[in-house]
Amino acid sequence: MTYNFDTIINRQGTNSIKFDFDKERGKPADILPMWVADMDFPAPPEVLEDIQRAVSHGIFGYTEPKEEYYNAVTNWFGSHFGYYVPKRETVIAPGIVFALAQAVRAFTEPGEAVMIQTPVYYPFFEIIRDNGRTLVGNPLVYDEGKYFIDFEDFEAKIAGNNVKLFILCSPHNPVGRVWTQAELERMNEICIKHDVIIISDEIHCDFVWPGHTHTCFGLLNENTVIATAPSKTFNLAGLQVSNIFIKNADLRRKLKAEINRSGYSQLNTLGLVACQSAYTKGEVWLEKLKKYLIENIRFARKFATKKLRKIKLVEPESTYLLWFDFSEYGLLQEELDRRITQGAKLWLSSGTIFGAEGRGFQRMNIACPKATLMNAFDRLLAEFSQ
Repeated sequence: MTYNFDTIINRQGTNSIKFDFDKERGKPADILPMWVADMDFPAPPEVLEDIQRAVSHGIFGYTEPKEEYYNAVTNWFGSHFGYYVPKRETVIAPGIVFALAQAVRAFTEPGEAVMIQTPVYYPFFEIIRDNGRTLVGNPLVYDEGKYFIDFEDFEAKIAGNNVKLFILCSPHNPVGRVWTQAELERMNEICIKHDVIIISDEIHCDFVWPGHTHTCFGLLNENTVIATAPSKTFNLAGLQVSNIFIKNADLRRKLKAEINRSGYSQLNTLGLVACQSAYTKGEVWLEKLKKYLIENIRFARKFATKKLRKIKLVEPESTYLLWFDFSEYGLLQEELDRRITQGAKLWLSSGTIFGAEGRGFQRMNIACPKATLMNAFDRLLAEFSQ
């Protein structure tokens, strides 16, 4: 098939969180939304055909996946990352954040410490605090435009706070790092030494840019919980399906028991159809999409370098979420957010929602048609050219 990523599709009037809730969230009506991490592209046409076939059947009863579903998931992660997970080691959930919240309850007790590396995907904060656990931060080190792990602080915080659970973002959202195998191995050694359970959120693993390689944490430690989903890769977030890989039978039993206590059983019927279809038929579409996104990143890099020199792009190693450093402007975060929203009329993700370490930063979703991206940078130029 021929795939066209240049077409601008009107998403307004679809109850889209991204496009239809500007008023409810205090944003101007003429704002250009580039914040939440869904794409402005339709899902692969091959996947849409399978969904439409299921819709045409007309009955949406309780549904369970069969062997073909598990085979599709196993083959995808095996062929792409060398990580083969059989059906018995796969736990299906309605989304990664849901699964992470269940895991926090399954693997820790109220008051116990859970570690994250900030700045990081903001629901991590919520699932720890909302479940009455103690949040421990291991801030990433920002040095000459790149982020690194402070391993001394990592181990000291684990030992000093008796950390029971570590939630890793790999690849990292929002800073775009693809952790090297050496970095992952060092974190693994420290966690094993202190008997810390690791959950690795690998939802962005299919978007790793040239020169970098994603290493599935499950290849290093079979006691790790690996959280995956087709939602970011194929723009299927609203269909709510994720696949959690757990080789350790005891951890798997505990997570399943916690999910059962939540009262959740069968998943969204169309989500299961879409996931199986995407992992079976979506390869060519994804490769075309990645090439398009790389060109969007090149445009953003070139524009910022030549016309917005005070705005520094943190070079992305992964994801379609760009992390921009506005600190040269010397603005308080509130003023920076105001100028982005009210001046440039752009809806980006304010850096501080990812933690205090995000002060002076903004996250931009560039998974959109090139014309939309050009419009966004023209707006930035008009507001920040001086």
